[in-house]
Formats: sequence, structure tokens, C-alpha cells
Amino acid sequence: MSLYYYETEAGNFGIAEKNGSITHLFFEEDPLPQNMEIHETALLREAAKQLRQYLAKERTRFTLPMKPVGTEFFQKAWAHLCTIPYGETLTYKALAIRLGSPRAARAVGLANRHNPIPILIPCHRVIGSNGSLTGYRGGLALKQRLLELERIAADHKKIAADHKKIAEK
Repeated sequence: MSLYYYETEAGNFGIAEKNGSITHLFFEEDPLPQNMEIHETALLREAAKQLRQYLAKERTRFTLPMKPVGTEFFQKAWAHLCTIPYGETLTYKALAIRLGSPRAARAVGLANRHNPIPILIPCHRVIGSNGSLTGYRGGLALKQRLLELERIAADHKKIAADHKKIAEK
């Protein structure tokens, strides 16, 4: 497994890959597994490039091969996280309902907490039922920053589309 650290305006992130797929994104304070080889690959460079584009509001989705490892429920939850539109949020309960398990909001929270590829698999888009920001491995300040970044970029995109429609009339 290869790991390389990248500096961004939102902090330093470690990105790991194995066999041609992204497997982890580490925050600075995360402990690292022992079996990591510090080595930059073309895929890790591309992941860092896409992450920087996202943070610069130039990218709304990631086009990287990802292979997070987890239980069947976690896999299903992580796949559904990727369907939450950029700039939008969903509650833990609403995500549990989408997963077909309306009483599994806590299990959804557990899946989010164990998401090995945060940001790329957007667990930051899940919030409490009262609209509050709840737990995030990278810290609530980063979660809020990511949500604000997406909200602002999505608003600008909508305004631009509205202006285009008006200009076409």
C-alpha cells in the first residue's frame, strides 16, 4: 500500500492507494497503519490534484477508482453517500431510510465514522436531524468549511445558470 502526504489550503492530507484504487484519506492527526510505504504514485498525484480542485471550487465530484474496505452495510452506506448532491446535506435518519433501514440512523453514523476515504466519499454531507453538524473525524470546523465551500460554489453555479437562461430569452 502506497501513501503520500499533500499540502492543501485546508490542511495536510495523506492519501493511500493499493492495487490501483484509493483506499484511504488521512487527516494530519490520524494514526497511520504500519504497512504503509511512503511513495508517490501517478494515482496519488491525480487524487491530490482532484482534491485541490475540489477545495478551489473547480470540481464537484471525484473521478477516481476507490476501494474502501468495510462491512456490507458500511459499503452500502458509503455508496449512498456518493449520491448526495454537491452542496446539499442529508440527515442520518434520511440516509438510513434510503438504505432501507429506517431505524439505522446510529449505524449510518458508525459507517460515517469508519469511512476510510472522507471528503472523496462525502460523509461531511450528513448532518443531525435538527440541522446540527455532528461528529466528523477531521473535526467540526473542517466539516463546516467543506459544507460552506460546497454551498457557495453551488449557489454561484445556480446564479450563473439563471443568468444564462435570462440572456437566452
